[in-house]
Amino acid sequence: MSRQNYTFTSESVSEGHPDKVCDRISDAVLDAFIAEEPEARVACETFATSGMVVVGGEVGLSDEARLKNYMGRIGQIARDCIRDIGYEQDKFHWNTCHVLNFLHEQSAHIAQGVDKDGAGDQGIMFGYATNETDALMPAPIQYSHAILRRLAEVRKSGAETTLRPDAKSQISLRYEDGKPVEVTSIVLSTQHESEDQSSDDIRAIVEPYIREVLPAEWLSDATEWWVNPTGTFVIGGPDGDAGLTGRKIIVDTYGGAAPHGGGAFSGKDPTKVDRSAAYAARYLAKNVVAAGLAERCTIQLSYAIGVAKPLSIYAETHGTGAVAPKAIEEAIPQVMDLTPRGIRTHLDLNKPIYERTAAYGHFGREPDAEGGFSWEKTDVAEALKKYA
Repeated sequence: MSRQNYTFTSESVSEGHPDKVCDRISDAVLDAFIAEEPEARVACETFATSGMVVVGGEVGLSDEARLKNYMGRIGQIARDCIRDIGYEQDKFHWNTCHVLNFLHEQSAHIAQGVDKDGAGDQGIMFGYATNETDALMPAPIQYSHAILRRLAEVRKSGAETTLRPDAKSQISLRYEDGKPVEVTSIVLSTQHESEDQSSDDIRAIVEPYIREVLPAEWLSDATEWWVNPTGTFVIGGPDGDAGLTGRKIIVDTYGGAAPHGGGAFSGKDPTKVDRSAAYAARYLAKNVVAAGLAERCTIQLSYAIGVAKPLSIYAETHGTGAVAPKAIEEAIPQVMDLTPRGIRTHLDLNKPIYERTAAYGHFGREPDAEGGFSWEKTDVAEALKKYA
C-alpha cells in the first residue's frame, strides 16, 4: 500500500525559460515541416545563449527541392518564436540574435526501419493519471503550470508591464489519505523590469494571480511564500543561462509523481515513440482512471527500433484498482493499436499541433479543435471498462 500522508513538491518553468525557448523553436520547426508534409521526419534540437540560437538535427521530406526550400525558413521560425515569447533584451532580441541552421537530411539507416512502420528507436515510455484533479493529473505539477500560465497571460496582455518572460514556480502540497489538502510552500522566481524592484514588490504583483489560481482552502497563514528569494532577477532567458531542447522532461510530464522513460518530446515527429508512445501511455492511463477502473494508474510501453509491435505492456494501479492490473493489460490492445502507425492514426498525430505543447506541460491540457492534445480525450474509457 502506498503512503497516504506526505508532502510532495513539483516545479514548472515558463515559456521564457531558456530550455523552453529551445523546446518552442524545435516544435515550431517540426510543425512547419508537418504542415508541408504530414509524414515529414524531424528530429530538431535547439541551443540558445546570449545573442545566438543554434538549430541542428535531421529532417526528411519526400521531395529534395522542397526540403532545401524549407531550410531557408528556419531563421524566421526561430525569430517568430522569440518575438511571441517576448524577448527584446539588449543581448537576446528576436530581431538581432544570430540564428545558425545545421539541420541535415535524415539518416537512411534510421529511415529504413521507420519507413516499414517500425519504431524510430528502442525505449520505454510511461503514462500516468490520478483522480486528484479534474484533469486527472497530479495536483503539484498541474497548479505549478497554472501559476506560470496565468502570469504569462497578464504579462502579454499588458496588465502587468514590469514582468518579463523568464520564470519558475514550485508548489509543495500536503496530502492526507492520498488527497491534497494544503499548500505548505510556494516558490516563484520571475524575471522583472527594474533593479529597483524588491522581492516584496514582485510578491505584491504576483500574489493576487497565484491566489486566483490555487484553491483558497489550500492556503493559510502557515503557507510559506518565497518570491524571488535571491532578490533581483532582471537578466533572464538565454542571456542569463544557456538553453537546450529536451532538458525539462519532468516539467513536461508529471512533475516527478510518476516514472519517466528518459526520452524528451520536443522537436521529434510522431514516428519517434519517445513522443507518440508517451502520449499513448498517458491516453490509456487517463482512460483507465476515467473509466473508474482505478484511482491512479501507471502504464509502461516498450519498443525496439524498426519493430512495430510493442515488446511489453505493463499496468500498475497502486492499490487503487477495481480490477486486476493484468485485466487492464489484456484490455489495452483491444481498444488501441499500439504500433507507431496505429498510435499516429488513433490520436491523429500527423498534424502541426506541437508548438503549443512546448510550455506548461504536455499533459492535463484540453483537447482543441485543431487536433491538439488529442491524447487527453477519454473516448475509450467505456471500451476499456467492457474488456477489463
